[in-house]
Amino acid sequence: MESSLFRYILRYSKREQIILLLIIAVAFPFLYFSLDLPKTIINEAIGGDEFPQVYAWMEWEQIPFLLLLCGTFLTLVFINGGFKYFINVYRGILAERMLRRMRFQLIERTLRFPQHHFRNLSQGEIVAMVTTETEPLGGFFGEALSLPAFQGGTLITILAFIMIQDPFMGLAAIALYPVQGYIIPKLQRKVNLLGKERVKTVRKLSERLSETVAGIQDVHAHATYHYELADFSDRLGQIFDIRYRLYKKKFFIKFLNNFLAQVTPFFFFSIGGYLVIKGDLSFGALVAVLAAYKDLSSPWKELLTYYQRKEDSRIKYEQLVEQFAPPGMLNETLIDLDNREAYQPLTGRMQGANLVLEDDGGDRLVNGATLAFDTEAHVTLKGDPGNGRSDLAKLLASQITPTSGQVSVSGKKLDQLPRAHLTREITYVDQESSLRSGTIMDNLLYGLKQRPVKESDQVEERDEWLVESEAAGNSPYIIHDDWLDMGVSRPNDDDIMDRVREALWITELEADVFDIGLRMHIDIEQHPKIAEQIVHARARVRELLVERKLIDIVEIFDPSSYVTSATVAENILWGTPVDDTFSVENLSRNSYLLYTLEKTDLLAEFITRGRSIAGVMIELFADLPPGHEFFERFAFFNHEDIPEYQRIINRVAGQGVESLVEADVTRLVDLTFQVVIARHNLFELDDSFREKVLDARVQFARHMPEDLQDKIEFFDGDRYNAASSIQDNILFGKVMVDKAEAAIRAGQLLTEVIDKLELRSQILEMGLQFDVGIGGKRLNVAQRHKAALARSLIKRPRLLIANKALGGLDPTTQANIARNLRATYEDTGLLWIDDAGEDQGDDRRRPFAQTFVVDRGTVRELAANEDQRPPSPPSETQESGKGLAGQAEVLARLPFFAAMDRSTLKLIAFTSEQLTYEPGELLIRQGDFGTNAYVTLEGAVDITVNAPDGEMKVAELGSGEMIGELALLCEIPRTANVKATTKVTALSISKDTFTKLVLQNSAMAAELSKVVASRLVSTLRAQSQKASADSDKYPSVYQDLGLPNALLFEDRKQRLEAQQMRKSPKSSVLTLHWEGPEVFGGDSDEQNQAAINLIAERVKPLLRDADTLAKISDRALGVLAYGTYDEEGLEILKERITGVLETPLHSHPVALTPMDSIRLESQPIHDGKDDDSSK
Repeated sequence: MESSLFRYILRYSKREQIILLLIIAVAFPFLYFSLDLPKTIINEAIGGDEFPQVYAWMEWEQIPFLLLLCGTFLTLVFINGGFKYFINVYRGILAERMLRRMRFQLIERTLRFPQHHFRNLSQGEIVAMVTTETEPLGGFFGEALSLPAFQGGTLITILAFIMIQDPFMGLAAIALYPVQGYIIPKLQRKVNLLGKERVKTVRKLSERLSETVAGIQDVHAHATYHYELADFSDRLGQIFDIRYRLYKKKFFIKFLNNFLAQVTPFFFFSIGGYLVIKGDLSFGALVAVLAAYKDLSSPWKELLTYYQRKEDSRIKYEQLVEQFAPPGMLNETLIDLDNREAYQPLTGRMQGANLVLEDDGGDRLVNGATLAFDTEAHVTLKGDPGNGRSDLAKLLASQITPTSGQVSVSGKKLDQLPRAHLTREITYVDQESSLRSGTIMDNLLYGLKQRPVKESDQVEERDEWLVESEAAGNSPYIIHDDWLDMGVSRPNDDDIMDRVREALWITELEADVFDIGLRMHIDIEQHPKIAEQIVHARARVRELLVERKLIDIVEIFDPSSYVTSATVAENILWGTPVDDTFSVENLSRNSYLLYTLEKTDLLAEFITRGRSIAGVMIELFADLPPGHEFFERFAFFNHEDIPEYQRIINRVAGQGVESLVEADVTRLVDLTFQVVIARHNLFELDDSFREKVLDARVQFARHMPEDLQDKIEFFDGDRYNAASSIQDNILFGKVMVDKAEAAIRAGQLLTEVIDKLELRSQILEMGLQFDVGIGGKRLNVAQRHKAALARSLIKRPRLLIANKALGGLDPTTQANIARNLRATYEDTGLLWIDDAGEDQGDDRRRPFAQTFVVDRGTVRELAANEDQRPPSPPSETQESGKGLAGQAEVLARLPFFAAMDRSTLKLIAFTSEQLTYEPGELLIRQGDFGTNAYVTLEGAVDITVNAPDGEMKVAELGSGEMIGELALLCEIPRTANVKATTKVTALSISKDTFTKLVLQNSAMAAELSKVVASRLVSTLRAQSQKASADSDKYPSVYQDLGLPNALLFEDRKQRLEAQQMRKSPKSSVLTLHWEGPEVFGGDSDEQNQAAINLIAERVKPLLRDADTLAKISDRALGVLAYGTYDEEGLEILKERITGVLETPLHSHPVALTPMDSIRLESQPIHDGKDDDSSK
């Protein structure tokens, strides 16, 4: 694009601009004649007295002469109007072509943007610039040269005419223009400043009003009503004062303009009249001058407006050029479609040599990476998140351009190959791959649509369309042609459906498409046999439901029953609408249906229930932002309808149901129609309501007018319902929405019957015609990821680069798809990248040919059987934590932050505190409530927990670790101590900053959920393994008692200590110690543990629910006697314990009395301390 606006205009429209200027030049003589002719009419035809006169070589009497001149004048008016019409239309066509060209160029340049540029430019900004911001430029393109030429020429023509009549009158006509040009703009600037001040003040009023509404509780709590009203009164007064000053200046400008506009006629009347009286000017000339002056102000105003618009357009154009010319754009020659025959297969070795990728801040994401592998081999990249694997994969696929280095295949540099050829040979797919609006089939075949291969017979006026497209510099191809190119570099004759079915199977998308197909409709006239088979399938499904005792998972359509899994509307209609007459949106406005409701006494009940439903919907969804997906998926109305329903509720509460108008009744009835009793739980299905609905069902069908009978297809067990889905036709009922796994079981049953009838292929084809919506939003995340991978497989590339393409799927599905992919495409190259530690692509039967490990942007190849974990030298890690870039690099290696880009990581580092701790200092103290997490940059820390025998070390962490992140997620005390063992430098991330980042970054929120879930699974697995080990170590009697261990006992004791500091009730610690194996009559651990458990069983019934009994060591039980024990009560408890232990343990091999060798001690809890005997 040209750097200058006028250069751009001349480059692409010089010929059209010249034609416009020539036409404008031809128009001026006719304009002059139209100005001069009124003088001739007045002076000669009306005021003349010498007739006949010779005119145009003919003699004319006065009346014919007058009519001739008037006719000529009318002809000139028509000609001048014709010139204006042609100029405006031609100018408009020129402007629209230029606008079309510019928008096309901007879109084309957008497609060539480097991917990292989209991080600095949002979708909304691009859309606004291409559509909204170019609109003013479109108008200016047509008038850039023609408007000043036409209006300026008109102004000069009129002034020339006035000057010819009398020079003094010409000077009078332009005398006040300098005054207007100087004073009016200055006054207008003041008006503009006042306008901006008004907007600013109103915005502050809005902010204050929002603040007051948000804090209305405090206004009520402190009764500051009049203070707030005085504040608003002052702000409203400021707006009034600004408006008052604005009105004075604004209308003064109008007054001045009007006055100056009339001063010139004053000169004409006075000076011109004087000249007419003196005989120096004819009366006709004066009238002609006055008429010409009337047309003088319009071109003058147009020129003033034009010059301002010219500056605005120039600035706007320069901004667009700047925004749409980022460095690193893809060369436009690479997207040109070359000859298919010229394409050469990319076989051999792919090599990345010294690849370096730097971000906008100069930090290296890939640092001198070098690797080589065969394009037909299966290769994997390993490494921790954030270490540059994804960036390296994009470099190898030429999705992004390296800062330095080169990627090549057998010596062919990939960045110099045409993109159509490159992407057919090497296909890239990752989690960010998106779908377009259209059918599933359209999206699956999207990768094959690089060039049209056959002209469509349905495109009318092809030549005219192409000529106009070429004139506007647009695409030379027609979108409606056949673009399905089955192969460029690897042609084969497979049927397209074979490719699609194969891709669906590999990605496990076939089941999803099949389910979607079941929800589609078929045309009976086009598929009569399928419809007949579906009716047969319906009977078979009923038989199987009964045979397998699954009748409770489907509510069969029975005319005498209410279907709780269907909407209230479906229960009344008892059929499927054919058109919009009985559609969900129009039901509440259908007069016949409302008549039926009123006749069966349901209308009043619908209104009452609708009012209740409206209140619930407002309560549930009022706080969600407009456009939230929950409104489409769950709510009964949109966000913008909330105020209207709130008004209806308030009206009913204040004035009763009788005050509702027809529109209000319609809204409330509409809500009741949408209720599914079994799903929504908005009201109970009582017998009265059920009977009324069943009665309404009968009345609705029995008395339906003839003109409505073809608007709905009623349910009939022996006939296919063309208005219902395939699934509804086969089931002929509704799956119970409140039955667990009912949908799964019903689906399995349907699949079985359909497979036996060999209908799967037809249903899959129908499912492929499902419209996925904008961005594929009508599919879930897993389906979108599967579809993106399937789209890449259908292309049959020579090398597929899958960069964590299955990240949105569960691990089992990821492993299945990876296994299917590697088994099916053994001869196709694969570069596989998955999340660290998941290894979904690993297959023992098909080991990867090569494995590369990426560590901090560098690459090394693993030898056979080598550990895949990348080394992390301490010195490098410490160095990497210096400066914002180094701190961002440390954060990038943490799972919490792996999904975030470097700019966001730098923001986190910038908003965090860098703290230093000396050896022995605590970063975190167990039991404290934390509000921040730490990321260690240098040094090492010990993780310890408080145990009955003192601190117990549980872990040791070095640099590059995140500590205390749970405090960022929930309000719980710290569960461990973190103590520096060396000098430690750490980033302290505050909870406030972290929470805001999570709310603003969906990728971070999703990654956070994965990390928390993964840790929960690991913790549960470890606890399960420990419990299993404990089960082997201790007899089951102890397990059955469910006694806490020493750690839990100590934790509960500390909580009692904290409560003791705040409350008066006293608590105590009791311990039961036994000494020596002789107590139990032997050395058998099993016998000793059995005895301990028997003792615990005797003590436990003596305690209350608030007390705690725990096994605190191999030879001790502990009791926390909570809350109400004083010294007397404590002695009573000790006596009871002593009493139960006086009885011998007869179950033991040696009948013994426990109290003979047990030491019972107690200590009150009062200050958080107890003596040694109680520990």
